[in-house]
Amino acid sequence: MKLISLRAKTAAGAFAVTATALLATATPAQAATYNVMDNCDVPWINCTEGDLWLFYNSKEIAVQGGYYKSAFTMYYSNVSDHWGTSQYQGSTLTTYRYVFGNGGNGNGQYMKNNAASVQNCARDDNYRVYYNSGYGGTSQYFAKNGPYGDCNITNLISALKNNNASSHFA
Repeated sequence: MKLISLRAKTAAGAFAVTATALLATATPAQAATYNVMDNCDVPWINCTEGDLWLFYNSKEIAVQGGYYKSAFTMYYSNVSDHWGTSQYQGSTLTTYRYVFGNGGNGNGQYMKNNAASVQNCARDDNYRVYYNSGYGGTSQYFAKNGPYGDCNITNLISALKNNNASSHFA
């Protein structure tokens, strides 16, 4: 058995104390998380309003008597992950999570894999909703609204109901 000198033990102990002190005083990265119901509320996304509305409930429950009974979220532009988006701003990681809002059934629930119906109110843009993040897998096409501004609400197909992960201009 090899003996370690007292000097080596003392030096190793001093190194461990110094390393621990340095780790304890290091500045941790900051993180901020916000919930939004419209991707236009994310500062680094340049848009004015959401045109694609995804509802928590199927269309039979989402809109009744001309009133929204279901919570919804709105998107404008391509959204590669319905879970949310993050970006470093200096040493702070800022994350925006997409949630259903505006009261009603599902209010405050995370949007990814929870939508049952869609309404495309865009005058000029067609959309697709996808099963996977990054615009992959099964998808469903939603045409732009009609010439009279009619925003028809459509149920997601069974493969996408509560399995929605991204949306893209079509």
